[in-house]
Amino acid sequence: MQQTTGSKAKENRKVGFVLLAIVLCGAAAWWLFFRGDEPANAHVPPAGVAVVVEASPVRIDSIIDEVKAIGTLRSEDSIVLRPEISGRVVALGFKEGQPVRKGQVLVTLDASIHQAELAQAEASLTLSRANNARAAELLARGAASKRTGDETLAKMQMDEASVALARARLSKTRILAPFDGVAGLRKIAVGDYVSPGQDLVALDVIDPIKLEFRVPELYMAQVKVGQAVRFDMDALPGRGFEGIVYAVDPQVDVDGRSLAIRARADNQDRLLRPGLFARVSLTLARHDEAMLIPEEAIVPQGTDHFVYRILDGKAAMTQIGTGIRRDNMVEVLSGLTPGDKVVTAGQLKLHDGAAVSIRTPPAP
Repeated sequence: MQQTTGSKAKENRKVGFVLLAIVLCGAAAWWLFFRGDEPANAHVPPAGVAVVVEASPVRIDSIIDEVKAIGTLRSEDSIVLRPEISGRVVALGFKEGQPVRKGQVLVTLDASIHQAELAQAEASLTLSRANNARAAELLARGAASKRTGDETLAKMQMDEASVALARARLSKTRILAPFDGVAGLRKIAVGDYVSPGQDLVALDVIDPIKLEFRVPELYMAQVKVGQAVRFDMDALPGRGFEGIVYAVDPQVDVDGRSLAIRARADNQDRLLRPGLFARVSLTLARHDEAMLIPEEAIVPQGTDHFVYRILDGKAAMTQIGTGIRRDNMVEVLSGLTPGDKVVTAGQLKLHDGAAVSIRTPPAP
């Protein structure tokens, strides 16, 4: 009985040792493959083994700092012609949608009454001038009083004013174009009776044409008169247009916190029309001799930017100053020189001073 009990105890100890060994092996395996304190450079090749990376040279090219906006085309000048007197329309001197010249008669009103009034005023003026001349002659001989001379002179001056008034009223029967432009759609026809202030026809100057748009107040210090503007429109796909900023609103819109800007563009073929929607790119600055590197070459650390520069087959971690970012390219302001090569892929396996081997990236 005692021998049987001792054998069982030995077997239990053996099983315990086996289980303990299994647990220790499992813990060791977990520590090797799933430990959480693995250093960041655990996969860095041993010293002396080159890390395969992709690299790109610093490129010298132009880069543009621009801001995108939405705009609307406006007429250079736009008015609606309206009569100053009432009358019946007797003639129209323009065609809708066609150019007109400054001084061209666009609308003629019936002038018969005003012509009669002018003739009456001129006849009265003729008589008052004769009376004033006789009174002056008699006054010179002492045959008339000073009062008579003053009365005839005042009557002549009143008749002169009446003639001027009649001529002014007569001139209002002919409505002229105040500037070169394009006539809009007329709102009247021959025979219509019009009243003062009634809309007759719009007149627009569309060459040159204005582009009005807004940018956030953030760009206020960068916006200047004379900057270039590029724009295109959904109504004219595939066409691009250019203009120049000529005015910046001195006030910032308090509702949208935006700044209104106006540019002017040539429109000799009259292809652009007021009211069209435009997609605008305002050029804030242009750097023609900028150092550019791909955006993927940058290794950010906090607020600083670094790159791995390749020197004598080794990676040198270099801090850089950055400028404009456009089309996956970044302008380098400091830290690099033209001709330097920077790592664009494989940075996670690098450390400062690591040996590198440049691999040619696959063709796209």
